Amino acid sequence: MHIQIINSRPSSDGAGVKLQRIHGFRDNSLDPFLMLDEINSENPDDYIAGFPPHPHRGLETLTYIRAGGFEHKDHMGNEGKISQGEAQWMSAGKGVIHSEKPLLAQGHLHGFQLWINLPAANKMQPAAWKDIPLSELPWQVIPGENGTEEAKVKVISGSVQLESQHFKGPLQTTAPTRVADLQIPAGKQVTFNAADDENLLIFIYEGQTDIAGQPVNSRQMAKISDAEELLLRAQENTGMLILSGKPLQEPVAHHGPFVMNTAEQIQQAIADYQAGTLTD
Repeated sequence: MHIQIINSRPSSDGAGVKLQRIHGFRDNSLDPFLMLDEINSENPDDYIAGFPPHPHRGLETLTYIRAGGFEHKDHMGNEGKISQGEAQWMSAGKGVIHSEKPLLAQGHLHGFQLWINLPAANKMQPAAWKDIPLSELPWQVIPGENGTEEAKVKVISGSVQLESQHFKGPLQTTAPTRVADLQIPAGKQVTFNAADDENLLIFIYEGQTDIAGQPVNSRQMAKISDAEELLLRAQENTGMLILSGKPLQEPVAHHGPFVMNTAEQIQQAIADYQAGTLTD
């Protein structure tokens, strides 16, 4: 087993939204995951401008909100709002134009946006979108000894195996992924059963956890290779985002909001957007 620590870094996107970029096209070693951003601020100046209308092609986005909220609008006429504990999925397919704006004028906004690559065979499929409400995203208890609560998990996509129990979420992304929010109280531990043919990423958004004996701190992500069973031991009350997915092993060409397989396809996406035919 090998554990690589990836440090997040300050960045900005949209109309000047301040965020932590945990992963973003440095290479394709986290395939099928393309990018992971975190917004975590109580200062509205950091997020209030949001993300004005912009295009995408060839990828899916998964947005998960832990505090505050965001509103989505797109060219298909979809409008949706998600707040604490809820998620939103969008498949750009051949083309989508959308905007994302915070619901808050002030207060704490904490959320993540994950970009997931679309397989080559699906990159030009019709765009799709849906909100995943709180009613479909309950916290599920991971019991410890004597029936006490050892930890809790909110599974958004796919299913995860913790303490040899399967916990399932409501979403299935096109390139199958497992995405979950796991919270472990200080001094407790949970065994995570990994899939050895998938890339496994664990981002600590709060607290500190030993992963197979290696300390991982807040704002750090661990990339774990060749693991079948991991012991996660919380040194403090800890929250973590778990991402796991089987690599597509396809070429990646990237330019701004477009992710395709060749440079020629990227040029076509740009030309289609400029001509107003991206979403046709």
